[in-house]
Amino acid sequence: MTELKIIGMTCASCADHVRDALEKIPGVHRAEVSYAGGKAELTADEGVSREQLQTAVEALGYRAAFAETTLQPRPGLLDQALGWLRSGTEAGKDDGALHIAVIGSGGAAMAAALKAVEGGARVTLIERGIIGGTCVNVGCVPSKIMIRAAHVAHLRRESPFDGGLPATPPTVLRERLLAQQQGRVDELRHAKYEGILESTPAISVLRGSARFQDGHRLSVALVEGGEREVAFDRCLIATGASAAVPPIPGLKDTPYWISDEALASGSIPPRLAVIGSSVVAVELAQAFARLGSRVSILARSSLFFREDPAIGEALTAAFRLEGIEVLEQTQASQVAHANGEFVLTTNHGEVRADQLLVATGRMPNTRGLNLEAAGVQLDEHGAIQIDSGMRSSAPDIYAAGDCTDQPQFVYVAAAAGTRAAINMTGGEATLNLDAMPAVVFTDPQVATVGYSEAEAHHAGLETDSRTLSLDNVPRALANFDTRGFIKLVAEAGSGRLLGVQAVTPEAGELIQTAALAIRARMTVQELADQLFPYLTMVEGLKLAAQTFTKDVKQLSCCAG
Repeated sequence: MTELKIIGMTCASCADHVRDALEKIPGVHRAEVSYAGGKAELTADEGVSREQLQTAVEALGYRAAFAETTLQPRPGLLDQALGWLRSGTEAGKDDGALHIAVIGSGGAAMAAALKAVEGGARVTLIERGIIGGTCVNVGCVPSKIMIRAAHVAHLRRESPFDGGLPATPPTVLRERLLAQQQGRVDELRHAKYEGILESTPAISVLRGSARFQDGHRLSVALVEGGEREVAFDRCLIATGASAAVPPIPGLKDTPYWISDEALASGSIPPRLAVIGSSVVAVELAQAFARLGSRVSILARSSLFFREDPAIGEALTAAFRLEGIEVLEQTQASQVAHANGEFVLTTNHGEVRADQLLVATGRMPNTRGLNLEAAGVQLDEHGAIQIDSGMRSSAPDIYAAGDCTDQPQFVYVAAAAGTRAAINMTGGEATLNLDAMPAVVFTDPQVATVGYSEAEAHHAGLETDSRTLSLDNVPRALANFDTRGFIKLVAEAGSGRLLGVQAVTPEAGELIQTAALAIRARMTVQELADQLFPYLTMVEGLKLAAQTFTKDVKQLSCCAG
């Protein structure tokens, strides 16, 4: 039996990594590695050299020595890393390598951690829950899988081609769909988060909840018990957001869903009531309706009331055609649950359902971080206030993602995390959100970028706008699906494109072209003069641009 001291392990998974590395060495039959004991016990052939064992361990970023020897100081980056990896109050205190603490493990956190490593920093990533954050685990990925399955179910039940392709209503086996969905979630989480962390020695993962002691120290309550102090040179807060639940009397005493439970449900309720009128509410409402629920949406105002009114009107019309009940100007004043049934008292009478989904927005995960101890300021919604370089009000503390006052999209979070890391390692990067595209994955989809008319007027810009109905778009005609519109907002006089709003099937596939046009400061005439492939939905942008000077109804197919 050979015993090896292991220095630098910070969690139980570190021990697993060391064991795997040792057991890959030819001649090593078994390795038992103890995180608590800081050692490895091996059964190996005599031909296995000490150098082989030490090299395997040190390739992971740890230090290794035999029980009877004393570790000698070693110069260079490896020694700097090991100093940072020491446990206790010395964690992160290294004179050579910049040490960055990252709180969270979602899109912003991972982008920042990897970029910081590129910049020569050592990173401690602190996560209290599941690795990967909201998007891959309980947000973007599972919801889009469910939405796609629901779309397929809908087409089997009803499509514009039923005359020649008779409908065959599907049997929905929700448990099998859920297993497929979760399998892909697990696969992506491992490929894009866990696996990357495991293969990046410069990033150490601490599983626990972080609180600031001051502007350069964190206290981490470890999941496995105990507490660890982490000293840092820079810190990124990337703790995301959670579902906001309105204070409706009686609601908290009922088994209502937020999106997490809805996506993980193994059954489809016969009747589903949805409180909310924005992205999560409408996406999941339509998905459940297409999988077999009778759905009622309670909208305090109207669907997407903060967007161009035409968006909410178009989506409401599409939903009602599918049998989804959209109750506008409707608020619940009381929620009760008895005998397996929800009863919602509203200003327009009672709504009864077998399940209730509350999707009224998300609130930043900033409570419990003791941010006041570090001097980090929040806005009135509890979001961390940051500048264009992701700097908070506290020196050396940055923030990115849904816990900030930035738009809550994972691609914004990742871009912000990358730029924060550049700035934390001595660079200077900013994030410009003037042409930020956004997509809602309903059917038809909703996609926007740049200014709406109202937003442009609020910014002091005079506008000239055109709206193209989809019965003027050849792709929509060929699909026998002309629901929706494409609207272009231009600056009066100059014709410069300011914004685009689209409600079309696959609107998300055309909006990036609009974003690039806005970024390039193109005019609508320049957009109209571009070549667009015929019978694509994105050709609708060209046609919409042509309406500023022509009647597109009088043009031949693919007219330039």
